[in-house]
Amino acid sequence: MTENGAGSGRGTAAEVGRQDGEAVALRPHAEDAFAKELAALAAADDRPRLERWRLSPWAVATYLLGGTLADGTVITPKYVGPRRIVEVAVTTLATDRALLLLGVPGTAKTWVSEHLAAAVSGDSTLLVQGTAGTPEEAIRYGWNYARLLAHGPSRDALVPSPVMRAMAEGRTARVEELTRIPADVQDTLITILSEKTLPIPELGQEVQAVRGFNLIATANDRDRGVNELSSALRRRFNTVVLPLPATPDEEVDIVTRRVEQIGRSLDLPPAPDGMDEIRRVVTVFRELRDGLTTDGRTKLKSPSGTLSTAEAISVVTNGLALATHFGDGVLRPSDMAAGIQGAVVRDPAADRVVWQEYLESVVRERDGWKDFYRACREVSA
Repeated sequence: MTENGAGSGRGTAAEVGRQDGEAVALRPHAEDAFAKELAALAAADDRPRLERWRLSPWAVATYLLGGTLADGTVITPKYVGPRRIVEVAVTTLATDRALLLLGVPGTAKTWVSEHLAAAVSGDSTLLVQGTAGTPEEAIRYGWNYARLLAHGPSRDALVPSPVMRAMAEGRTARVEELTRIPADVQDTLITILSEKTLPIPELGQEVQAVRGFNLIATANDRDRGVNELSSALRRRFNTVVLPLPATPDEEVDIVTRRVEQIGRSLDLPPAPDGMDEIRRVVTVFRELRDGLTTDGRTKLKSPSGTLSTAEAISVVTNGLALATHFGDGVLRPSDMAAGIQGAVVRDPAADRVVWQEYLESVVRERDGWKDFYRACREVSA
């Protein structure tokens, strides 16, 4: 990174690929994909920065929420939602409290976590991915067993975890899907978050966190009861709940922006008149998610899946790929039908009934949706 954290000295992933003749990363890290925006913000940022922060808290919030700088540079929104949520999240990272992003699947928890780390530390890669098999070593440290057997415990034989590295370097660590991690492994974070130290009893040493260190964790509302956080660990976090998009227009905006970004990375051309199909997907998802039609007149059964904004993005991207590679490039109902049905019908028995009832009672009677109804019926058949 440059000294002011504006950009990456190694260049963006795309630039590295062009310079070295190597393949371009399919999904560059946030600090690479948005390096120009981060550089522009760093250059324009005249507000106080915390120690080892690449941007001021105000600039971090601007990076996530978007805006136009004094020199005319447009900062694209990374998160579309209440401003106060982002402000509270950034403020939490500016204190000694860790941040827990909580919400149902598809509410951009990982996305927000990555961009916060990129804007604060210039590095979003200090990541622990939580699973049922995540070991304690992933959070604390491990050992190079060849060196351990040859020379015994030493600093050279120790393999630091992303969290340990973040503590030593004053950066932001990330723990994804915290509630998927076994409870006894979760609790290794208690000393780290409360005492800001990580003991290494094998060496009689410890790693103390330097200023700039903090931790962002994400957790899924649907995982409650899997591995609940202990009260001791929960007290170490400031919890910020990321809600589903408040309005259809807000959700359409989110889906449109992300589909455009993903489409560019996949070399998919923009789809003319694609907005109608995006709005249709969002309408279907919101109605089935809420159990009520948009006009409030018809109650609906909800399927077992979450029908999140992230799934809507996936459905539209898949439809765009179909239109590009097997159609005329125009996004049509026939390109969307299979993807929507696949997202709705997760349980072949129960969800299929919900989907069929929705098609017959709502889609069939809705003006302008005849082509979509026929396409969905053909897929169902």
